[in-house]
Amino acid sequence: MVSFVVDRDMCTRCGECVKDCPVQIISLESGWPALVMERADQCLECQHCLAVCPAGAVSVLGRNPAASQSLAGALPAMEVLETLVKGRRSVRRFQPEAVPSETIRRLLTVTAHAPTGKNHRGVLFTVVEDGATMERLRQGVMEAIREAVEQERLPPRLDFFAGILKAWDKGRDIIFRRAPHLLIASASRNAPTPVADCLIALSTFDLLATNAGLGTLWVGFAHAALGHCAPHLVRQLGIPDDHELACPLVFGVPAVRFHRTVQRDADLKLNRVVW
Repeated sequence: MVSFVVDRDMCTRCGECVKDCPVQIISLESGWPALVMERADQCLECQHCLAVCPAGAVSVLGRNPAASQSLAGALPAMEVLETLVKGRRSVRRFQPEAVPSETIRRLLTVTAHAPTGKNHRGVLFTVVEDGATMERLRQGVMEAIREAVEQERLPPRLDFFAGILKAWDKGRDIIFRRAPHLLIASASRNAPTPVADCLIALSTFDLLATNAGLGTLWVGFAHAALGHCAPHLVRQLGIPDDHELACPLVFGVPAVRFHRTVQRDADLKLNRVVW
């Protein structure tokens, strides 16, 4: 049973919780907001009723609205977000030191607020924090690539791994860029929108990490390597067999500093539709 409590001393009966419920399971028919009990099992647990109440009178799922952050006057200015998006760059040079665990935890806790299809919230975040594990992963991936190259098991679209292997043998890490951390987002293939959920979450983490002074890099090479050459490493990382993986991110303290945004306003591809 969904917990839905209304503080009648605070409630103004404005009906906002009724109008904004995505599955329309809240009613004012009794004079006060209340669940339509025969449809209560359809609750998405989105907490929209808690968030939309101007008086803070609605508690759902045991959450106290007073514990939520107020949005009034707290959102960043548009210019600030524009600078963050435009100033975010792919980082390929990292400092060797690890990011503090508490920083990673905070970033992931906020990232978990990212939207998911039908509010499924099934994204699993697999993070490599310690250097020894990161090094074992790097070595394992390259060993799997070497075996695939030597046995000629790579499809034509992945034949570039032969060049990446040669670079590795010369001391260059083209895939992981010697980053201290890796983040993989995965979700069950049975979820409504597993890949989209993971990519939205990683994009959210990407911007949060940039704002926190960290560098990130989307590593499609790692996604291809784990999927085609080293699926056994995916299992060793503790990711369930029924999960779909999105393109991973490496991250850490950058060893490079960018001083200005690039200029891409002319790159906008816009299709204005009028029916």
